[in-house]
Amino acid sequence: MRIQRENPARPREIVGSVPVTPAESVDDVVRVAHQQFREWSGRSLGARLSALGAAADQMDAKRPQLAALLARESGKPVVDCRGEIGFAATYLRWVRDNAAAVLTESVIDDGSGRIVCAPAPYGVVAAITPWNAPIILSALKLGPALAAGNTVVLKPSPLAPLAVSAVAALLPGVQVMHGGPETVRALVTHPLVGKVAFTGGEEAGRSIAAAAGQALTPVVLELGGNDPAVFLDDFTLSPDDYDRLVLASFATAGQVCMAAKRLYIPRGRFDEFIESYLAAARRILTVGDPLDELVTMGPVVSRAATERMTALIADAWNRGGWMLPLAEIPENDGYFVAPTLALDLPDDADLVRLEQFGPAVPVLTYDTEQEALARANNSELGLAASVWSADEDRAFSFATHLEAGFTFINTHNRTGMSLRAPFGGTKRSGFGREYAAEGLREYVQTTVRHAPAAFRAGGPGMAARAYPDPAQSQP
Repeated sequence: MRIQRENPARPREIVGSVPVTPAESVDDVVRVAHQQFREWSGRSLGARLSALGAAADQMDAKRPQLAALLARESGKPVVDCRGEIGFAATYLRWVRDNAAAVLTESVIDDGSGRIVCAPAPYGVVAAITPWNAPIILSALKLGPALAAGNTVVLKPSPLAPLAVSAVAALLPGVQVMHGGPETVRALVTHPLVGKVAFTGGEEAGRSIAAAAGQALTPVVLELGGNDPAVFLDDFTLSPDDYDRLVLASFATAGQVCMAAKRLYIPRGRFDEFIESYLAAARRILTVGDPLDELVTMGPVVSRAATERMTALIADAWNRGGWMLPLAEIPENDGYFVAPTLALDLPDDADLVRLEQFGPAVPVLTYDTEQEALARANNSELGLAASVWSADEDRAFSFATHLEAGFTFINTHNRTGMSLRAPFGGTKRSGFGREYAAEGLREYVQTTVRHAPAAFRAGGPGMAARAYPDPAQSQP
């Protein structure tokens, strides 16, 4: 049995297919990964990191072909696909250059004794990745896991399995499997899987966390967000800033967990904002075939995504919203949805309260900062947010009260990311972190060796029923 992947811009075109790993075959794949773990973890850290750098070089060399494949299977514009692959290669090199400083022993050796804390790999890591940015979201798991000495079983989304499988083949210690919920469950509950890393939707995340919990397997979850962008009353945006803001919502047709999904504008500056935003959309948004170098927004990923967005937009109309299409879409059978601003919606409209994960964005007015803060935080999700202000200190102060794992200042989405800034969610947007040193530490567990001074040669010893002397436990 195979999974066929259609081109969402031309659904009659089959881009490729991958074999399904049935649930009963998962054990074989995991055992291969476990056998590889013995050899891979035995390599020096330097050797493992060199392998990551070599894979990054190969990714760069193959970037044109990989980008075209990713564009055809995901619907993401090819320019963005090249950028994603380049960023993933850059991240692997960042791991190569920085992991040694993080994945190191710490030693205390003094009059109280000797304590050695050392990072140790989990063994086999199950990495389950989504379709919307499959290369970078896989690299964020593969790089740290492999650097730490783990091996990985990678399970990509059936909606974008092709390019990421080609990238995974460049890395040692990685097995790839494909399949649906039964395959995933067999993977995350396997007794030889030491950790699970998942990026995707909340419903799937709940199922994976529950299954892993039954096996007492630790997890990293990066789930969805309904990410607010709050513009304080002193915000100042240039035309370039507005261009960047438009793509903060509509890049990848809005199908990005950290996209700007709710825009909060001071009531007195609403007309000015809308006029400038519409002008930017006319400049920056071109909807069409993802292989066209001039296209900035392609289709949504599937027919089901099209139907969901159509229902959300229809509901917004029914709730009294004023819908402003921002660009024309091709007249073909592709899964295209016009990028749309929604005005005058109540906060309980589905397009406001739910993560739309598509190209329709509500613009909401407010009267006071306290009101804007309360409404921005009125969500069960807490992945990302942004604050826009001419006064950076004021923006940082406001951001301290936002319930988000990551808050951008005067930008939003990928233009605000940094390899040195840990990323992850609060509330129901998951737990654990990617990027930065925190992202490396997710794939090691601390082991400790301790020789108390009392039991060293010539030491005073300790009575069998005694507790440690607090004076000997000071840092």
